[in-house]
Amino acid sequence: MFRTVLLSLMLAAISSAALAENKTVTLSVPGMYCEMCPATVKKALSRVDGVSNVKASFKTKEAVVTYDDAKTTVEALTKATENAGYPSTLRQ
Repeated sequence: MFRTVLLSLMLAAISSAALAENKTVTLSVPGMYCEMCPATVKKALSRVDGVSNVKASFKTKEAVVTYDDAKTTVEALTKATENAGYPSTLRQ
């Protein structure tokens, strides 16, 4: 019985990992008005579980974020920037 349960749990974990995918999105962050703003945006996004890379640019007023879509969502990313004082939207 224990062996069957353990095997089921292992298969579920493998299936979940197989469904996870790293995605990269670009967020428009129009409120970045100084050279220090991107550091704050990057810090806020980096704290979101599942985020593996962030590049924020004052020049383009954008943040490019790579994340694990099994651990977070675009909504969580935009909420993180908003909570840091920099509302953002998904760049299409």
